Amino acid sequence: MRAIVALPLTLAALLLAACNAQEAPGGSDAVPPADAPPPAAETPAAAEFKTDFGLRGTEPFWSVDIKGGEMTLTRPEPPAVKATGVTFAYIDGHGVWTGQADGKLMVATLTKGDCSDGMSDLKYPYVAEVKLGAETLKGCGFKAGEQPKEGE
Repeated sequence: MRAIVALPLTLAALLLAACNAQEAPGGSDAVPPADAPPPAAETPAAAEFKTDFGLRGTEPFWSVDIKGGEMTLTRPEPPAVKATGVTFAYIDGHGVWTGQADGKLMVATLTKGDCSDGMSDLKYPYVAEVKLGAETLKGCGFKAGEQPKEGE
């Protein structure tokens, strides 16, 4: 009996929600008001992180490539560790990518700021931290295709 009563209430709630949805003439989505704040992931600061990145670290040597929906951790000893189901979030000035790799949580965090790998004269535009399970790797980052080169 409860299911019969709940069904009309559920349908009424769905219809009410549909009535409140904003549509432009012709049925397309309505344009938000000019003074509406942009979604959090669309702020200029967050947009800076919406690209592919390379992260590098020393002692021990490691690299993480963030490309599309994947992160790949490579070290001198194989095999590489690939994280899948990678999601991106912009949190308090940091770009944060999270995924699963070999049953462990992999989290890569990038922060805008000068960084040195400690072994060369290269200057990187981002500070990087990668966590794989209980292990933490610290290093530097750059946008894909913009890796610093010696003498720059």
